[in-house]
Amino acid sequence: MNYSFSSLIYISCFLFSVLFITTAHANQGNTMLAWSKTRLLHRLNKSNSSYVLDARKITHQTYSSSAFLGSQKGLRKADEIKSLPGQPLDVNFKQYGGYVTVDAEAGRALFYYFVEATHDSHIKPLVLWLNGGPGCSSIGGGAMMELGSFFVNKDGKTLYKNKYAWNNEANMLFLESPAGVGFSYSNRTADYYQNGDASTANDNYNFLIGWLERFPHYKHRDFYITGESYAGHYIPQLANFIIRKNYQESSNFINLKGVAIGNAYLDDVINVKGTYDYLWNHALISPATHDRIMKKCDFLNGNYSAGCVKAMHEADEVVGHIDYYNIYASLCKKEDVSKSTTNEPVNPADPCGELYVKSYLNLPEVQRALHANITGLDRIWTDCSNIVNPSNWLDSPSVMLPEIQKLVTSGIRLWLYSGDVDSVVPFTATQYSLDMLKLPIETPWRAWYTNQEVGGYTVGYKGCLVEQLHEPGFSVVIGNGNGGQTTASTYRFSSDKWLRDDWMELREWEEELVADLHSADFHGRRE
Repeated sequence: MNYSFSSLIYISCFLFSVLFITTAHANQGNTMLAWSKTRLLHRLNKSNSSYVLDARKITHQTYSSSAFLGSQKGLRKADEIKSLPGQPLDVNFKQYGGYVTVDAEAGRALFYYFVEATHDSHIKPLVLWLNGGPGCSSIGGGAMMELGSFFVNKDGKTLYKNKYAWNNEANMLFLESPAGVGFSYSNRTADYYQNGDASTANDNYNFLIGWLERFPHYKHRDFYITGESYAGHYIPQLANFIIRKNYQESSNFINLKGVAIGNAYLDDVINVKGTYDYLWNHALISPATHDRIMKKCDFLNGNYSAGCVKAMHEADEVVGHIDYYNIYASLCKKEDVSKSTTNEPVNPADPCGELYVKSYLNLPEVQRALHANITGLDRIWTDCSNIVNPSNWLDSPSVMLPEIQKLVTSGIRLWLYSGDVDSVVPFTATQYSLDMLKLPIETPWRAWYTNQEVGGYTVGYKGCLVEQLHEPGFSVVIGNGNGGQTTASTYRFSSDKWLRDDWMELREWEEELVADLHSADFHGRRE
């Protein structure tokens, strides 16, 4: 295909924007945006490709026995965290942090942070949380900025309790994966540049087997996998891996009950179309700009011409400098928190929260308390890895719908939820993807309420509950602007109603729950 000089200029600008986003603003949302653009460029020269459900399946490798057959004796006790620096005094739950080896030959180990439930931890379910990227930390993102027990104060040195943490109702396990993300590492440097969907699913499974050997009292506990963003790949792949292994090897049975994914990235092409439809529907681009994109871009077959890239680049330019992951949010204007002296609690929606977390997790005393960075890594902790990123990710199916279909068929409950102010992985894209599955609708589209106001909308498919929530953006679980949503989410894991077919009863139950939460005077307002 021959491009004009002007078209090449636009393609070059588009490519530069990918590199700038990835290197200059390494957080989960920007990494997801860079990933989406990288996948678009990958398709640019494939003008004759046919857009069908991706036949390429994740390769389920046999896990390494060395990942879990080594003695785990004494490791759980060694991993127990006595106290985190700057944590509140009234902590009534146990915390653990440490490494689980997933490949002994390579010296590859994944770092985890685990917090037990605040009450009845011996019967509460086990919930794994995975952030996306690919290449972003579940500890910095999930545990300390979204749904964990503590958030970091503005001084970057002290913590305060998250009243609506998910460990109020579940035992929460946060995993930094793959190696090269956060504190996770490999003694074989090449591993950092050979990550992909298949190897990540394999390592995550090995981690779970090893971790359950270390914490054997959780082996038969109800288990859920949750996450957001590119976890739309991680979670279905890992869940199907577990189902397959459970069938083959009963000795390592994992009691998987359900999965939940927020703003799930499921389809390369549909996600791009969903994004520009979303921008147009929210008056961020003009009808004329949207029309050009729809005319120039062949979304049906997944073909992106130079004219298509030019039209999308022009749209990106007119949108301006906004937070694409919460289009109504303020932008962080700070660059450093080292001079801050206040330990004033941070609003969970504070756009600078990432800076506070980065400062905290790079404190030597914090790393010692977490049992992290025991090998003396030659890099600082960052929310998203500078070495594991879209530019060197080896394999990623363009469409995850076959994996989603397998989950639905297996009987594993699936919950997909989206905030309605995220434009990077918008609700429109999730809905377009689900439409392709043609699942029977069991509960029609309807509003659901909190405190007698519409909190969002829901539709129940056979085997899949879908929710759209007002105001939360890319990180829905923060609950900004939609009070009680974070805690309402955790109740799904502690109630057998989440596993039942009666979706209408579930919605009525949730409405009562959220109304009760609002009576506790939590409204999620911004400062």
